[in-house]
Amino acid sequence: MKETKQAARRRAAEIVEILRERYPNAECSLEAGADPWRLLVMARLSAQCTDERVNIVSRELFDALPTPQAMAQASQEQVEELIKPCGLYRGKAKSIREASRILCEEYGGRVPDTMEELLALPGVGRKIANLILGDVYGKGGIVADTHCMRICGRLGFYPAGKKDPLLTERVMDALIERSEQSAFCHRLVLFGRDVCTARSPDCGACPLRGLCRYIPKDEIA
Repeated sequence: MKETKQAARRRAAEIVEILRERYPNAECSLEAGADPWRLLVMARLSAQCTDERVNIVSRELFDALPTPQAMAQASQEQVEELIKPCGLYRGKAKSIREASRILCEEYGGRVPDTMEELLALPGVGRKIANLILGDVYGKGGIVADTHCMRICGRLGFYPAGKKDPLLTERVMDALIERSEQSAFCHRLVLFGRDVCTARSPDCGACPLRGLCRYIPKDEIA
């Protein structure tokens, strides 16, 4: 029997509470120090790179180029060299330099607080925009990364395995209260690392088992 939207919201609210109890201090793993511009840069660097490596590389990067103005004025070669360990460094260097230039010229160095303005910045997609809107401006936003897509799919909120970030965002935005969305997504990352992993989810130890629609392979008749 198909779940009603009201029932899905109730189930989602229960999941939010359980994850809150398990991970009470969930925060973004990118160590941006509450600086919106640094969070934007680090989020861009995190594409196909671990947050741990981004945190390490960013210390040297921001020591050398501590402001949007400094980044915008730096050469492509200098930025490439500083961020090379993060991979895809040519495209990342180009986009963070250009985004920094636009922020300086059009926003006085301030990171904008609307989806439309953020998406207009080079290298910024909906995932980064929602991260900034939620973490910096408290507006909420579903950060549809791999953990979010995998876990929400297994939970049965949208077609498992579809791997559609925009669909995940739209479905979960309708189910999770705006005030809870940012922390919920950070908790999914932690949950996805220690319980609901991609290859071998630990369903036996899962606190969400009674609310989940995923059927482990060993339980399939």
